[in-house]
Amino acid sequence: MSDFLAAYLERIALPLPKAVTLEVLEQIQLAHRMAIGFENMDVMLGRGISVELPAIHAKLVERMRGGYCFEHNALFGAALEELGFPNRPLLGRVWLNVPEGVVPPRTHTLRLVELDGAVWIADAGFGGSYVPVMRLADGAIAQTADGAQHRLSRVMESTGEWVLERAGPVGATDGRAQPHTNWQRQYSFDLAPVMPVDLEMSNHWTSAKPNTRFTSAHIASIVLPNGGFAALNGRRLSMYSGGRADVMELPSAADWRRVLGDLFNIELSVEEIDALYLF
Repeated sequence: MSDFLAAYLERIALPLPKAVTLEVLEQIQLAHRMAIGFENMDVMLGRGISVELPAIHAKLVERMRGGYCFEHNALFGAALEELGFPNRPLLGRVWLNVPEGVVPPRTHTLRLVELDGAVWIADAGFGGSYVPVMRLADGAIAQTADGAQHRLSRVMESTGEWVLERAGPVGATDGRAQPHTNWQRQYSFDLAPVMPVDLEMSNHWTSAKPNTRFTSAHIASIVLPNGGFAALNGRRLSMYSGGRADVMELPSAADWRRVLGDLFNIELSVEEIDALYLF
């Protein structure tokens, strides 16, 4: 086992898996999402976001920080590869809160995993809710511990385009979801090969384009035990646990920093919190 993998497994509090199975893949993804927060604080601090694996490992593993999809899924994919799960990146379009008639850019990345003679999608870097490992099959449905259902559909066979939908409690999301009974598009993707330069370009747009979600709001999320979910948007903290949703405003910078560390596993200094100009 490499030092890279050993440090990653320690970060997500998971022992070295002994097999290459669907159950192990699901365990790794869930452990990752429960241990490493989703966040964009470096964007809001005016820092660049690197998609180079050593830089991602140093940030998310060594410095106890979080990141967004380009960081999470690069780290996740590299660990899966070393553990014997062949995988590659995909690029997708996130459809949450997108106005009618607008096509969003490709600002999301996930992993395509080969396992047991089948192909699966795995995603440790979607901040809107918890997306389970799913077999890539038209009409495939999977349920998560929060009570939500997720559905994959092939929408354009000619281009290989797929869409992931969710129907579940709004409280177990970052607040952009519709009610439980409604299927809502989360993101779409195709299976075209994705090169490092494609990820670099999408990451640059996501981290630098003015007035977008990632450059105008302080956001974080993390999966909690037993189907729970927590999300932070500015000073607004929402938590879902045991079927109950709670929302509160964090009153001070000290409270905000404490919640960021204790709940989201994201360590920022007092000086960094001050530089976010939230209070």
